[in-house]
Amino acid sequence: MHQWGSRIAGPVRQTANIYTTANFEVRTLAFQMPDRGGGPPTGPRIRVGRPSRRVRTLLMTLGVLAVLAMAFVMFAGFWTDWLWYRSVDYSSVFTTTLWTKIGLFAVFGLLMATAVGVNIWLAHRLRPPLSAMSLEQQSLDRYRMGIAPFKKWVLLAITALVGLIAGASATGQWRTWLMWVNGVAFGQKDPQFSMDVSFYAFDLPWYRFLLGFGFATAVLSLIAAALTHYLYGGLRITSPGARATAAATGHLSVLLGLFVSLKAVAYWLDRYGLAVKSSDFKATGNWTGLRYVDANAYLPAKTILFCIAVICAVLFFATLWRRTWQLPMIGFGLMVLSAILIGGLYPAIVQKFQVQPNEQAKESPYIQKNIDATRKAYGIDGAKPEDYEGKGDPNRKAQQRDEATSAASYRVVDSNVVSPAFQQLQQERKYYQFPETLDVDRYTGPDGKPQDTVIGLRELDITGIPKRNWINDHFTYTHGYGAIAAKGTSAITDPTEGTVGSPDFTESGMPTTGQLSDDNKGKKYEQRIYYGEKTEQYSIVGGPQKELDYEASTGPTKYTSYQGKSGVSISNTLNRAAYAVAFGEPQILYSGAVGEGSRILYNRTPKERLEAVAPWLTIDGDAYPAVVDGRIQWIVDAYTTTNGYPYASRTTLGDTTADSLTTNQRAVVAQQNQVNYIRNSVKATVDAYDGSVKLYQWDTQDPVLKTWMKAFPGTVKAKSEISDELRSHLRYPQDMFKVQRELLTRYHVTEPEQFYSGSDAWQVPDDPTNKKDTSAVPPYYLSLKMPGESEQKFSLTTTFTPAGRPNLGAFMAVDADANSKGYGTIRLLRVTKTVQGPSQVQSELNGVPEVATFVRDLRGTDSDIEYGNLLTIPLDGGFLYVEPVYARGGSANYPLLKKVAVAYGGGKPVFKDSLTEALDAVFEQKGGTEPPGDGTTTPPPTKPPATGGDSLEKAIADVLKAHTDADAALSKDPKDWGAYGRAQEDLDAALERLSAAEGKKSPAASKSP
Repeated sequence: MHQWGSRIAGPVRQTANIYTTANFEVRTLAFQMPDRGGGPPTGPRIRVGRPSRRVRTLLMTLGVLAVLAMAFVMFAGFWTDWLWYRSVDYSSVFTTTLWTKIGLFAVFGLLMATAVGVNIWLAHRLRPPLSAMSLEQQSLDRYRMGIAPFKKWVLLAITALVGLIAGASATGQWRTWLMWVNGVAFGQKDPQFSMDVSFYAFDLPWYRFLLGFGFATAVLSLIAAALTHYLYGGLRITSPGARATAAATGHLSVLLGLFVSLKAVAYWLDRYGLAVKSSDFKATGNWTGLRYVDANAYLPAKTILFCIAVICAVLFFATLWRRTWQLPMIGFGLMVLSAILIGGLYPAIVQKFQVQPNEQAKESPYIQKNIDATRKAYGIDGAKPEDYEGKGDPNRKAQQRDEATSAASYRVVDSNVVSPAFQQLQQERKYYQFPETLDVDRYTGPDGKPQDTVIGLRELDITGIPKRNWINDHFTYTHGYGAIAAKGTSAITDPTEGTVGSPDFTESGMPTTGQLSDDNKGKKYEQRIYYGEKTEQYSIVGGPQKELDYEASTGPTKYTSYQGKSGVSISNTLNRAAYAVAFGEPQILYSGAVGEGSRILYNRTPKERLEAVAPWLTIDGDAYPAVVDGRIQWIVDAYTTTNGYPYASRTTLGDTTADSLTTNQRAVVAQQNQVNYIRNSVKATVDAYDGSVKLYQWDTQDPVLKTWMKAFPGTVKAKSEISDELRSHLRYPQDMFKVQRELLTRYHVTEPEQFYSGSDAWQVPDDPTNKKDTSAVPPYYLSLKMPGESEQKFSLTTTFTPAGRPNLGAFMAVDADANSKGYGTIRLLRVTKTVQGPSQVQSELNGVPEVATFVRDLRGTDSDIEYGNLLTIPLDGGFLYVEPVYARGGSANYPLLKKVAVAYGGGKPVFKDSLTEALDAVFEQKGGTEPPGDGTTTPPPTKPPATGGDSLEKAIADVLKAHTDADAALSKDPKDWGAYGRAQEDLDAALERLSAAEGKKSPAASKSP
């Protein structure tokens, strides 16, 4: 059958029936075959239908609507991103990033499409006029005939496809492009090639991308040209005669020559790549940079291979005149053989027979380069170990006791333990929460001096909302309320002020009152928290729906309406529709709770906001709050990094910053790529009320930050714009410190011979107070006085033990006070005598009889013991260990500070009710004056023994009063054995005074009624 209605010869008859319905016009072709008996024709019917005009219109309309819907979904993502960046005043980041990506997509997509398209067109143009008469060519004829009507469309489709793929791949290199085009010199040269470090950090990555793109273009062009030549007879596999035409030979030879030329460039760049190459080396583990075999075998080999590749490329280009592949293929084979022999076998021989027999001597110059570069790249080049005895002088106990109590403010309140106490005592409502790990900051105490303070924000907990629905989740419950703070150096000691051992709050209540509220110098104190670490859901504020502010203890519930400028206005229909699509929540579009003045708040955690406005920064895992000028500000440390610092060993930040607290309490740096250069170059703040983000330049010498500031001008403020009050709360970042301490386990050694032997390697000890796992001990913030210093400083500290040993190997502290002239100075004390390490002190403490008694008594009250941070403090040539001990359970289901353990100079640990008592006991003194803020559960002062002037009647009255107080303490709280114990101590003291009074009274006067 050729046409509709045509007649078919033979016994086949065709009939056409046209059926018309309301929706379809159906034409039926019936092919009927006569049966053997000559009866009427029979056979299958084949129906071919065509939709009516109405259906075609409907289908077309649905198709258009589907396309428009998909287009609006893509538009919604773009539009909401633009609105958000504009709302935080960082629209330049969005536009710079967007235009950079568009430019890379267009340029490299066009280059790839042009290269592949031109080579396909050229191969088609160079096709032979007549194809060989062979089975191979005859089988290709049908493909050539099938493509012939659509050649232009096929060419356009192929080039568009490869262009889109290449362009999309190139957009991922926007950081590499911006760093290359804006790169700032480091002013430091690598020791091998004398190239500025910026070449390796900014230039080399871009050159490698270009080289990779060139290889991909050459290979795809070669494949496309070869297939086209084969399809049109320029290349033959089974046909007799020549396998390729002269035109095809010349064309493909040029492409192969370009490929080999790129390989020559790769060999040349590989020479510089040796300075940042990673390898395994038993002396260091992860090694970066050249070693002996690299400098003396690989480097010459790369140069030789470069020359061979250039010669081979010339031979391929020469086929344009010679029209033969004989010499090019010989040259290519020589290049491959040379790569095996010179690039692989020769370095292995050098390593085996020259390096291994005398490895230490051969590698020492390169180890020294690695040590110097690593210490410089991580900012630890100023950390030089100082010898420190670690035992202390046993004949100076009086002086040591005085120094311990007067020169240091030991933080006995552990911010990692007391969060449940904040939750129980200050949560106020179920829909509020505190983080599991609180933060340590400094605020001015009553004496006008800075004191360590434990602080946490009362953030919104959406899971605690009494009735969960869309309105409550996103309109009514929108924010937390208040910063809560407590003394870091003492807990409550007076039963009239609260439960003994609970945090001594300096800011508390709802709304909060106290030190933070009073320190705002007359400014309005904004307590509402719309942005926080736990605030992850979006909220719609400022519209007709009122927000719950807080439920007052007395009086009506307080409501508010957001007055800040944060968020994106969704008063107009376009924005509402865009966010309804972006968030997958159609109620945003039609809900009556959204109206004039409504604003949507999202990206509400400090980390999310900073990663969005500064995608080129690596964000610290711990944002901490501070009250600055009447506003609650989240302070976040941010880092600039690169993995292109020559000779510096690499580390993975996400692994290095993990410790015993990052398992479930705080985050680590979200960076799994290896880096070998890091600077805390930016201090950032996020306002807890209006979400405003400010970036401040902190490291004014960092070339990486300067590069990004050129790429994104105006996004980072000058260091001079940091206010004095904000600066007083800035501190040395924990994650930076943990990276540095991990490097210093090996790189405290500066002599290559000792470094190679590993005889003085250290390790970060496991946290002895953590029973759940064997993670590294976290660093601790506290105020202390380092050896040789005249005053205490807010510091960040950690300990080291020798590799494979439990004893103390070294102590590390960094000046963490941003107002200090020595900020960032690392002090490293190398312990010269055998001193107990943290795990040994903890083990010995567990064996003290008083601890066993304490634990046994707790078991009887359904309570359990919980150890706080084990602080290690240098003191007069020795080390003082201080550890708070908490009781948790019973009537107060939160940790109460009950005891303090102290050990010094390898002596036996003591276990007392207060820090003062513990210091008295460890230094063998009977009392002493406790400085403000250094005590915990300090008992009332013991009265001196009665003298001869004391009356017997007064002594008897004291005994009776003490006995009454003991009974009253026990009846008030049967489980408060601490209060009862103190009352018993008062009773014993009164009995002693009674005995003394009776012994000193004259017989004549001893008569009493």
